[in-house]
Amino acid sequence: MCGRFSQSASPEALAKAFGLPEVPTLSPRYNIAPSQPIPIIRRDASDRARHLSLARWGLVPGWTKDPKTAPHPINARAESAAEKPTFRDAFRHRRCLIPADGFYEWKTQDAKKQPVRFTMQDGHLFAFAGLWERWQAPDGTLLETATILTTEANALVRPVHDRMPVILPPAAYDAWLDPGLRDPAALMPMLGPYPASEMRSYPVSPKVNATASEGPDLITPQEPGGGQLSLF
Repeated sequence: MCGRFSQSASPEALAKAFGLPEVPTLSPRYNIAPSQPIPIIRRDASDRARHLSLARWGLVPGWTKDPKTAPHPINARAESAAEKPTFRDAFRHRRCLIPADGFYEWKTQDAKKQPVRFTMQDGHLFAFAGLWERWQAPDGTLLETATILTTEANALVRPVHDRMPVILPPAAYDAWLDPGLRDPAALMPMLGPYPASEMRSYPVSPKVNATASEGPDLITPQEPGGGQLSLF
């Protein structure tokens, strides 16, 4: 699964990495948690350009009667999203990129939960495969939400968790955002585990456990027990 991630790159770096026509107004986030606003990148049908906006993390389908009582799934299994009622319409019509520079999972170590951060080897930005939805209240108020697709874990993530977020290579961005591409058979090949050889991981501070925690110290490698830094 993916229940926490970071996006601490500058707005200028975001615009460059994802070919945005404008520099977004965003602050660095080191501990993004469910129900919080997350950046999503969509392709505008009018000008075909990519644009970044914010959506609440936890998908609410447009047909939901009451979003306060309905489930808000933060993840969708890539293997079944095209068939599940909650996700299938968004899978065909409302796909997005969710920019990140790392995500967290927790490894049980000495009866404690040790948070582990996963990034690219070079530390660069990447994108999760996401789905988004728009729910409209009777008074016309709009609520936009999103979820992150997950797949089976690669060799790096597997010792910590059996699932990982779908990370798309840049070469797949255009196809994933293409509103004209609606056939699940054409989309599914993009949704496998990202190559473990292109990623790295390291333990970080348990302060990540608290969703209220923020700051660059959360992504600093930590030496568990004061010993040598261990990589998973």
